[in-house]
Amino acid sequence: MNYDILIAGFGGQGILFAGKLLVNLGLYEDKEVSWLPSYGPEMRGGTCNCSVCVSDEPIGSPLVVNPNVLIAMNTPSLEKFIDKVQPNGLVIVDSSMVDAEIERTDIKVCKVPATALTDTDPNLKGGANIILAGKFIAETGFTTPDKIRTVFEKIIPPRKAAMIENNLKAIEIGMNYGS
Repeated sequence: MNYDILIAGFGGQGILFAGKLLVNLGLYEDKEVSWLPSYGPEMRGGTCNCSVCVSDEPIGSPLVVNPNVLIAMNTPSLEKFIDKVQPNGLVIVDSSMVDAEIERTDIKVCKVPATALTDTDPNLKGGANIILAGKFIAETGFTTPDKIRTVFEKIIPPRKAAMIENNLKAIEIGMNYGS
């Protein structure tokens, strides 16, 4: 297993939290992991991306320059990183927020209207990032569903424990989308 994942969007979309979820899932799979956030000075609305490495081997650098997985939550992020994705890589886009066409034929592309799917349930507001993480899990077999709850219980603070069920629902939506 070797995933060099780049999650990209704008501030406020939960880019860093999605990365935190995937890196912690990697820990529970007994893999080598790294998590490296990168964001502009703006608190909300500025560009944001997160490098996540999960591997069976030691990780040489936490910076993902040529991802084999790209999760793009907006058009500028897709346009910035699409040409850097390795051949045979996986690209997952929030098709509610990305209006650009992907012309590459050497990668697998999954379009999930994650932001629109969150509109179906008020408890899912802000959960597009988790829906896309669920799609990643479904496409790769990265982890087993039983570990997901355990990780959410570890990374969601006790004062926000009510969010665990909402996040599990978002993961399930992503895992089942297009199946």
